[in-house]
Amino acid sequence: MSILMTHVRQYAGPGSLPVLLQARGRVYCHDTGFADDATAKHFEADFPGAVALRAQTPDDLVAELDALGVQPDTVIHNDVHPNTPLPIEAIPLGSFQDAFAALLLFPVALTQLLLPGMKAAQGGRFVFVTSARYRQPEAGFAVATSIRAATTAFAQSLAREAAPHGIQVNVVAPNYLYSEAYYPRARFIDDPAGQAEIAGKVPMGRLGRPEEIGELIGFLASGRSPFLTGQVIDFTGGWP
Repeated sequence: MSILMTHVRQYAGPGSLPVLLQARGRVYCHDTGFADDATAKHFEADFPGAVALRAQTPDDLVAELDALGVQPDTVIHNDVHPNTPLPIEAIPLGSFQDAFAALLLFPVALTQLLLPGMKAAQGGRFVFVTSARYRQPEAGFAVATSIRAATTAFAQSLAREAAPHGIQVNVVAPNYLYSEAYYPRARFIDDPAGQAEIAGKVPMGRLGRPEEIGELIGFLASGRSPFLTGQVIDFTGGWP
């Protein structure tokens, strides 16, 4: 039994990895930074039990796992792409295409490659970390809102097809989760003005902590509740 997580150093990765390592002892990790061998080795030294995969594309990731003799039974799609707020008429089509490739095509392609093995084993789990932005779209964020919603819809379709094979598929949909990519500490935690902005929007009055989403992802990856599938779980502190 083995687990694969993408973009492990970003978004929900930092909070999830310690939980997953405690539960499984070994986690196979993808990250764009691991193309640099020194970065990958330092990561493995910092997180005993984590295996930093050097591959960057879905095809190469599966080939590297195959070479290691690994067939993941759990895949956590923790995909990331920068947000650049713009009005819709000013968004270059290339921005949609880049986000589409990173946030939808990447997890779709990886799923297509790994799903047959799970079907053959009659079991497995996919956890997609997307976004709750579609619940209350904000001006300027049409790219992230639309592409993340598409990935959520794909996961729900996958859940229906995979359920007869004993495969669970669930979605964690964050908003207002602390991460340097989306809600950086300097602006939203250390700055009183940023704290007040978050408190005015989030009923919990703060950003979600990495370890909190890690515990949720760890549960979904555990298989302890195998009847739970096809669900979108908002991780938003009560927003919207």
